[in-house]
Amino acid sequence: MSKEFSWRTGRSCVFKNFIHLVFVPKYRQNVFTKIMLNRLHDIFSETCDQMNVQLLEFGGDSDHVHLMVCCPPKLAISNLVSKLKGKSSYILRREFWDQIKKKLWKNHFWSSSYCMVSCGDAPLEIVKQYIIDQKKPCNEKQIKQSKKFAGRKRDKNKKWLA
Repeated sequence: MSKEFSWRTGRSCVFKNFIHLVFVPKYRQNVFTKIMLNRLHDIFSETCDQMNVQLLEFGGDSDHVHLMVCCPPKLAISNLVSKLKGKSSYILRREFWDQIKKKLWKNHFWSSSYCMVSCGDAPLEIVKQYIIDQKKPCNEKQIKQSKKFAGRKRDKNKKWLA
């Protein structure tokens, strides 16, 4: 990611929950025009603000839209998706009905499915390795050895001095 996103805080947590969402219209129809995508951006921005979610990025094509959001951990992604799709469907059908009515059936705008991918600053392999490399609790032998050398120094050749 090209931008530096700061940590957000909740009552008892600090978080950076980056979520990539992809929505498609029912039957993946080529519904969206540039004007509709601009309106969708406004609708999604307003809805995200109301839900204490940051809309970081938005983009789309004629048959799908992408969003990157930063969500508080207490918010269920399914609730966010429901609000985003519900409000945008209502407004787009109200404002652009003449353009979209030929492409949709039974008054449904969005497909009931969606794609959700969590994103982060580090690649997955680096996070996995970080977790693997965490210190393990010391066993008795390691504790005795540590006490044995406590306060002692090494010479130039890395040998222990008495």
